[in-house]
Amino acid sequence: MRVVSELDIDILVTYVPIERTDAVLAAIFAAGGGRIGDYTECAFVQAGTGQFRPGAGSDPTTGAVGRLERVAEHRVEVVVPRALRGQVVAALRQAHPYEEPAFHIVETASG
Repeated sequence: MRVVSELDIDILVTYVPIERTDAVLAAIFAAGGGRIGDYTECAFVQAGTGQFRPGAGSDPTTGAVGRLERVAEHRVEVVVPRALRGQVVAALRQAHPYEEPAFHIVETASG
């Protein structure tokens, strides 16, 4: 039986409108993300521009169906214990202002 260790972590990357970054990070941290050893609320945040075109049937928070939208966003990266992946992603979806938040998970190799 393999013992779960601090090496069993994922990296969660998401893109958040700048004005909502703190709220999304708070939700991720409350769900167990962003802990490295004795440090909590660890994240990497970088400014950039996101773009998307809402399709038919969408209900965009920003922009309008059929129109290309560009938004000042932060790329946010946090570590997530693999065992907490589901609850952290659920917290991200709940706190994120977009109907379909963009994110990806990168599994890290262990041992």
